Amino acid sequence: MIQALFNVFRIPELRTKVLFTLGMLAVYRIGMWIPLPGVNQSALKLSAELQQDAGGALGRAMSFMSVFSGGSLSQSTIFGLGIMPYISAAIIFQLLGSVLPALKALKEEGPTGQQKIQEWTRYATVGLCIVQAIGWLYYISNQAAPGGGEMIVYAQWRASPLWWVMGVTVLTAGTIFLMWLGEQIDRYGIGNGMSMIIMASILAGMPMAVTWVIENFDPQSNDGLNWMSVILLVGGFVAVVAGSVLMTVAQRRIPIQQAKHTRGRRTYGGQRSYLPLRVNHGGVMPIIFASSLMIFPSVIFSGISEATQQSGGILFKLSNWFGDALNYGQFPYIMLHVVMVYFFSYFWITIQFNPEEISKQMRDHGSFIPGLRPGPRTAEYLEAVMERLTYVGGAFLAVIAVLPMLVSVGMGVPFHVTQFLGGTGLLICVAVILDFVQRIEANLLMRNYAGFLGGQDGTGKGPKLRGPR
Repeated sequence: MIQALFNVFRIPELRTKVLFTLGMLAVYRIGMWIPLPGVNQSALKLSAELQQDAGGALGRAMSFMSVFSGGSLSQSTIFGLGIMPYISAAIIFQLLGSVLPALKALKEEGPTGQQKIQEWTRYATVGLCIVQAIGWLYYISNQAAPGGGEMIVYAQWRASPLWWVMGVTVLTAGTIFLMWLGEQIDRYGIGNGMSMIIMASILAGMPMAVTWVIENFDPQSNDGLNWMSVILLVGGFVAVVAGSVLMTVAQRRIPIQQAKHTRGRRTYGGQRSYLPLRVNHGGVMPIIFASSLMIFPSVIFSGISEATQQSGGILFKLSNWFGDALNYGQFPYIMLHVVMVYFFSYFWITIQFNPEEISKQMRDHGSFIPGLRPGPRTAEYLEAVMERLTYVGGAFLAVIAVLPMLVSVGMGVPFHVTQFLGGTGLLICVAVILDFVQRIEANLLMRNYAGFLGGQDGTGKGPKLRGPR
């Protein structure tokens, strides 16, 4: 592996791509420390910490947004919204592409249609940025600093229309700049730009988690973080990362036979290949959908409970019971979360995986699955196999989604520490790092250099290769 790292910097083109990617990520991290004028940053950070420690729906929403968007609502900076508006717009058009015939036909046109959809996605991103920026500025402008006193937004700025225009413009421009930054990484760097930005945001919180563990470590304590607790945290982190890597790359390979064609005296075709079906085909999307929707029930029932508190009727009792049952870490909350993860796993597969289209393409190319007739029978077989794989993948995603809250509730560890034991952040980091390593591996092997696995064939047993003479 050390030799492979040296080989990365021996190739000028690959070295330039890696350094360019690191430089763009450094620009992103610098922008995360440029504050928005008119906001009391210390008061906002303290208010966000209190919300997260309380474990309320708002605190979970802020933690979820900071993990998934690449931004941070606990500090109002120019990149506060992150790239969440762009990802939301991309998901919206991806869902509409499977429903609207016009978008589906545009997607099938190839690069031209994809470019048009990308253009519409950017326009939708600007609209979502404006809406989210106005909502966020309205929220912080009506919040007081913890302990009373002045507001989070200074009075001389809060009443100024110029500040509102400036705030919306800056937050929108920050998201657009991050979108441009990700596209530059895609074009001139290595790896997926948007995913690299999100991964950098998640990994930036790891030193804070390690610092919290060190500060709260007490070897003599029976209830706090003693040696056994730290060993369980470290062992759980290693086991979950290993399992995430295994399930991310796991696939079911369906054998495919190509039909033979005789032309004159020669016979063509007849090769045998396979169709790879990923076990975790949905990636992190089922957890993202489930986690985002699980924020709303506790907020809704808490609002109903506060509104009917004076009457004290049956509606107040029911809303109060449901509000307590659907709190973070409670058994009904966990079970509903598991059900939502399974539901969105199958929902996402229904959108992304089309067995009829795959069987049609196989028949057009003269390929077939041995023992199955091309056409509807092949489509039924692929659908049955994918349903079974989705059941296993959904179970894995459910464990990854539930594990952080079990550790947080059972051991009293805050969410910013337990998020590295599972959840969306860990899966994103594993998937992005695997993709990054695979791209570097492909560049090394293409130039006759030994990769991270030690051989050109990727088995780790091949001879050590050297660069071209």
